[in-house]
Amino acid sequence: MAFAFVKGMNCYFGSYNRETGPADKKLVCFAIPEAGITFKAPFNGAKLHTEYASLLTLLEFVESNQKLFKGHHLELFCDNLDLISQLNMETACAYEYSELLRKALDYKDKLSFGLNWIPRDSNPATRHLFD
Repeated sequence: MAFAFVKGMNCYFGSYNRETGPADKKLVCFAIPEAGITFKAPFNGAKLHTEYASLLTLLEFVESNQKLFKGHHLELFCDNLDLISQLNMETACAYEYSELLRKALDYKDKLSFGLNWIPRDSNPATRHLFD
């Protein structure tokens, strides 16, 4: 029996509250350190909405750049336990986020990734954004 070696690739995402400007001005962020990729973009939304936007932006990037991820098992990390439990179907989500959850679950079926928690101060997607 032959075994295929599948290398893991860690991807990180999250939201960042900008220190200046209105409180609802946030950044969607993701980072893939192994590939030298970081992304941030302004977003106007509530905390959980911005977290979902960060996740979906990362997953769209993965889907659009399949050559980069071919042969890699994806492990996604974020610091939002609410989003993790919703995506792992452990808790229900509010109706206003149900469409975002559905899109994330569709990606999970297509891309087959694991989703894990990481402490906020250890998340490279949101740590040291402006260094």
